[in-house]
Amino acid sequence: MTPEALRSAEHFISRNARLIDRHRFAYLFRSGSAAPIRSALESYRNVDGGYGNGLEPDLRGHGSQPAAVVVALRYLDELGAVPRDIADGIGRYLTSIARDSGGVPPVLPTARHTEAAPAYRETHDFAGALDPTATLVGLMHRHRICHAWRDRATAFCWTRIAALRWTDPDEAIAVCTFLENVPDRRRAETEFQRLAPAIRAVIETDPAAAGHVHRPLDLAGRPDHIARRLFTDEEISAALDGLLNRWRSDGGWDITWDSWAVSARNEWRGLLTVRHLKTLRDYGRLSAAVPAVRTG
Repeated sequence: MTPEALRSAEHFISRNARLIDRHRFAYLFRSGSAAPIRSALESYRNVDGGYGNGLEPDLRGHGSQPAAVVVALRYLDELGAVPRDIADGIGRYLTSIARDSGGVPPVLPTARHTEAAPAYRETHDFAGALDPTATLVGLMHRHRICHAWRDRATAFCWTRIAALRWTDPDEAIAVCTFLENVPDRRRAETEFQRLAPAIRAVIETDPAAAGHVHRPLDLAGRPDHIARRLFTDEEISAALDGLLNRWRSDGGWDITWDSWAVSARNEWRGLLTVRHLKTLRDYGRLSAAVPAVRTG
């Protein structure tokens, strides 16, 4: 991807993306500061320590939701260390909504009474689940966020992972996030090797496949990701080619699922465009002329 193509993507983001994703683009590709991202993210944070207010584009309500905390932690992960007050707030919020098992659901029943995507509004199962618990726990371990909920939820994840015989793409991404970051590396490697065939089976390796499918780069967004070894060099190269081929003439990437709201679609497009550009950069598919991320 050339500097000219990156400028086209920047114009798309300026036209369509929300402020936080504009700041993320500037940070990742224009040597921008992390401070504006942190400031923008704070506006999505609630007094209970969780996140809502549309941070997850398909959850438009004000109240905190576990799925929105996942988005927040992934944004914070791009910036380095997670500030102590934010980490403590996230732990406090997750403790307050944890089920007896220790896990949390993707959304709470309150999502049924707010503006949200149909998949969330029609949810009836609010039990603890690996998706999103495993992602939350994995990222907390990655950033050494020590909290009683994290340790309890780690046990929940180990128990659920040990019982897995099949999975789905979103759950597979969550499980890989956990196994990549949990401290018990021997156990993590054992479970990863056991689950590798099941995980690979739910990932679409044909770059020309249409529709809402999950591809290798959705799982292994970086070359050093634990899931990278599930795919051959040829499959990753084809996936990168396919990602470039799906880049739209307006400068951004589109969603692959049915849109329920224009605002949500535009916000997802901005979020995904930054995510895909980061993947291309991490795999060496961006021009060397792109400035490096600031570390100070």
